[in-house]
Amino acid sequence: MGPLVESWRFWALLAAVFAAATAILAKVGVSGVGADAATFVRTAVVLLLAGAILAFTGQVQDLASLSGRSLLFLVLSGLATGASWLCYFRALSLGDAARVAPLDKLSVVLVALFGALLLGESLSPLAWTGVGLIAAGAMLVAYAG
Repeated sequence: MGPLVESWRFWALLAAVFAAATAILAKVGVSGVGADAATFVRTAVVLLLAGAILAFTGQVQDLASLSGRSLLFLVLSGLATGASWLCYFRALSLGDAARVAPLDKLSVVLVALFGALLLGESLSPLAWTGVGLIAAGAMLVAYAG
C-alpha cells in the first residue's frame, strides 16, 4: 500500500468520495436549518478535525514556520473556501443535491483554466477535451429536465 498512498491520484479520488458524501450528508443536514448556520457547524467540525490531525501528527510547530506570503495566500484561500461553502449550502437548501453538486464541480473546469492562465500549467489536447466534457456534463445535469 506504500506507493498507493504516495499517489496524487489516490488522494484526489478519495477527496472525490468524501466530497460526494459531503453533498449527500449536507443536503440531509441542511433540511430545516439555515444555510449559514449549517455552514458554521460544518466549518467548526473541519477546524476541530484539522487541529486534531496537526496535534496527532506533531505538525503544530509548522504553523510558526509559515512565510508571510504563504500565510497571505492560505488566508485568501480560506476566505474563498468559506465563500464557496456558504454558497454551496445555500444552493443545497434550495435545490437537489444531484444537480447542485455537478454544477459546483464546474470548479474543476475553472481550476484548469486558471491553472493554465495564471500558473502557467499545461494540459494536453486530450486533457482539455476532458475538461470540456466535464463542463458539458455539469451543464447537462444542472439544466436538462
